[in-house]
Amino acid sequence: MSPEGPKEEAMRLAVSDKSQGCTPRLGVDLSSASEREADKLLRIASLAEQFDSQQISDDARSAGERVAEGRFYVACVGQVKRGKSTLLNALIGMPVLPAGVVPVTSVPTILRFGERPGARVRLKSGQWNEIALADIEGYVSETRNPENRKGVAGVEVFVPSPLLAEGMCFVDTPGLGSVFEGNTAATHAFLPHIDAAIVVIGADPPISGDELDLVEAVSRQIPDILIVLNKADRVTGAERAAAVSFARGVIEKRLQRPVPVIFEISAIEQLQKGGAQRDWAQLLDALEHLADPPSRQHVRSAAARLLHRLSGQLLTVINEERDALTRPFQESEKRIGQLRETTSRTGEALNDLSYLLTGEQQRLSKRFDDRRNAFVESVLGAAHQELGFGLKSLPRTFGPHYRQSVMHMAQEVARQRLMPWLEGEKKDAEAAYGHIANRFTDVANNFLSRVRDLADPELAYLPKELSTEQNFRSRSEFRFYDFVHVAMPASPLRYMADMVLSSIRAHSVIDTDAHEFLDRLLQTNSERVRNDLENRVTESRRQLERELRNSLRELSAVAERALARAQSVHAVGAGAVESSLRRLADVEAELAGLATTRLSDLAHR
Repeated sequence: MSPEGPKEEAMRLAVSDKSQGCTPRLGVDLSSASEREADKLLRIASLAEQFDSQQISDDARSAGERVAEGRFYVACVGQVKRGKSTLLNALIGMPVLPAGVVPVTSVPTILRFGERPGARVRLKSGQWNEIALADIEGYVSETRNPENRKGVAGVEVFVPSPLLAEGMCFVDTPGLGSVFEGNTAATHAFLPHIDAAIVVIGADPPISGDELDLVEAVSRQIPDILIVLNKADRVTGAERAAAVSFARGVIEKRLQRPVPVIFEISAIEQLQKGGAQRDWAQLLDALEHLADPPSRQHVRSAAARLLHRLSGQLLTVINEERDALTRPFQESEKRIGQLRETTSRTGEALNDLSYLLTGEQQRLSKRFDDRRNAFVESVLGAAHQELGFGLKSLPRTFGPHYRQSVMHMAQEVARQRLMPWLEGEKKDAEAAYGHIANRFTDVANNFLSRVRDLADPELAYLPKELSTEQNFRSRSEFRFYDFVHVAMPASPLRYMADMVLSSIRAHSVIDTDAHEFLDRLLQTNSERVRNDLENRVTESRRQLERELRNSLRELSAVAERALARAQSVHAVGAGAVESSLRRLADVEAELAGLATTRLSDLAHR
């Protein structure tokens, strides 16, 4: 079996644990239809265990518990700095999620109903640990959990929010926007669990090209989407109206359908219980409509999707078992040998390709470096000129205070020069990664084509084809580094020296320090941009490789288990073989019956 990845982590996050002392939900009157679907999923889990298909069993058991508890998931997605965590805090009426931190990409946070506030963290080992609400940041932020060194698979937060009392759960997953792109493992992990989405955009600037891509990608997967324009308090009414009009126009053009409403809100004002209401009440009404108990469409639709997917996966295992029992062992052994040989050849091809791609990345790195040097050279003069004009307008105040003002001005000049350049570099890096991904997926799809000739029937969880990813599979970790310790030094000697400088009207010395500081900001942050882009290309490529290698291991493991079981049965005798075939037929018929409920039937009950 393959090691635990995004799929396994996502599924296990849905498991309920009553020992936490947090009641998952209140007052949910599940229909008999939902109860029946939950029972079907648990039955699939039991059948899968009988065939040592532990992953299918775990997935089905988690899904059954989700349906039994009436939980459905509303994901909050959008670019960084749009205020997603603040919005979720405002919706539940409690500041439980840390806002303004750089999150750990792989750590999702699920907000669920609980009779009292509480939180728990699931480690990659599978262990759940209760934590204090104040400690959440220590697990989900890059600063306090760099590169996820604590091995966190996910965090669940329980809050007594009436909005969540009917089974709705909010999902705050860093980088979730990107998982809707293409045929990644993360996509398969989350899509079966996400029933609706809140897409958060901004007013200043309006919706970007990346956000427009996100809205389109989400709409292809999820029927219910609420579009929220956050931070409405930061712009004028005219600017807000223009932003909404612009966003509506480009979204409708991309989706080829009307957008009924874009909710204008300020999450921070709602959290602080001040300011204008704007569309806050309408947003709450829309969410409450999603949680309307009489319909329960989201839970039932999720049950239908999960039933069809999991029963189909187990049916392919049953077919593999039957083939191993009925064909000569030599054929099965030959087939497994072919699979192993194909796997080996493909692994070698991937290794060879890795060397080629490394060479391409080195050339790409040099290109980034050349562009970075050209950028710094092109902006240094204008940046220093802008800083010089600004310094002339500053009053020559008390030395330490003056230093703070001029250093802050240098930071702003550097930031305004760097951030637009970063956007252009990102687009160029995306295109470069797309070229690398094209070469990789060509090799991967050649492999999958050969495997399909060997696998009869094809395993359901083996993708028919890997799609080429034009977007990165990893999120940017770039942060503008302010060098606060340099800009506002805590040294008593520096403080005294600045006092002396201001007393003798020698502010020009501090001005010189500000210009040197500007050089340092531009040089260091432009280098950080280059490093971030290189890291994203490397990590995105590695994720693509891991997905394919995991598929290889799973394909071979199923075939080998089936052959080993068939050999054991044949060793007992012909009667045991006939008995096993009848059992397989019975299980196959039962699975077909479990999956007969159609999605459309569930949605209209």
